[in-house]
Amino acid sequence: RPPRRLSETEEGKVLDLLHSERFCNAAPAQVWATLLDEGTYLCSERTMYRLLERAGESRERRDQLEHPPYQKPELLATGPNQVWSWDVTKLLGPKKWTYFYLFVVLDIFSRYVVGWMVAEAETAALGELFLSETIAKHEVNPNALTIHADRGVPMTSKLVTQLFADLGVTQSHNRPYTSNDNPFSEAQFKTLKYRPGFPDRFTGADHAKGHCRRFFPWYNEEHRHSGIGLMTPYQVHYGEAAALTARRQTVLDAAFAANPERFPHGPPQAPVVPKQVWINPPLDPA
Repeated sequence: RPPRRLSETEEGKVLDLLHSERFCNAAPAQVWATLLDEGTYLCSERTMYRLLERAGESRERRDQLEHPPYQKPELLATGPNQVWSWDVTKLLGPKKWTYFYLFVVLDIFSRYVVGWMVAEAETAALGELFLSETIAKHEVNPNALTIHADRGVPMTSKLVTQLFADLGVTQSHNRPYTSNDNPFSEAQFKTLKYRPGFPDRFTGADHAKGHCRRFFPWYNEEHRHSGIGLMTPYQVHYGEAAALTARRQTVLDAAFAANPERFPHGPPQAPVVPKQVWINPPLDPA
């Protein structure tokens, strides 16, 4: 035993005192100060805590809420209509504390917005109707589809869960308070709200719907997305990417052949669409 350590007899005396009727409900700091005021010193406050911890008697006085462990979602898409991401964002209404709610579903592989809806409330019933109509409109095979979302009220509702169960759709959710588990929807909303012409406030539901009717065709058919080889979501979603990449490469090859000195790093290569798109790729064990 280290020479500074209390003997077993001394340790037992301290524990007996802490267990006594006088001090059984007092914190070690209170016990230490009370004894010191009475002219008694047995050990330090920290030693009292160590003795209680060794005896299994040091813990929170009240039971603490323990959240269950949430598994990190790891979703892979190698083509369109395999993994969709959906979310709801607020659009400012005409007055303070008034909002419209924009529901959006997009395909994470192609970034194509497969459905959107502007509503005056964010409810489970509207979410269930919106998703059922979107799935039916695109005639996808629900049994091969995963739909990912955060943990908002519509996303975790019984109506939506039952719809997915009936259709055979796999349901996936963010971890709590982890917005980057849903990066594709967040990025799409940022493109919407940072694009020139986005209103500070919408005067009504018709105003919000009119803006979205102009934005989403532009986003799907004209906006060239850096994450998919600078192609539009429409071109990737509907299988035009390979032919377009080949045409781009032909133009680049001709430019290199005409002026090779202008390309010091060798023949330029056309950007390509990634073959795999992940939400939270697994860590490389190497």
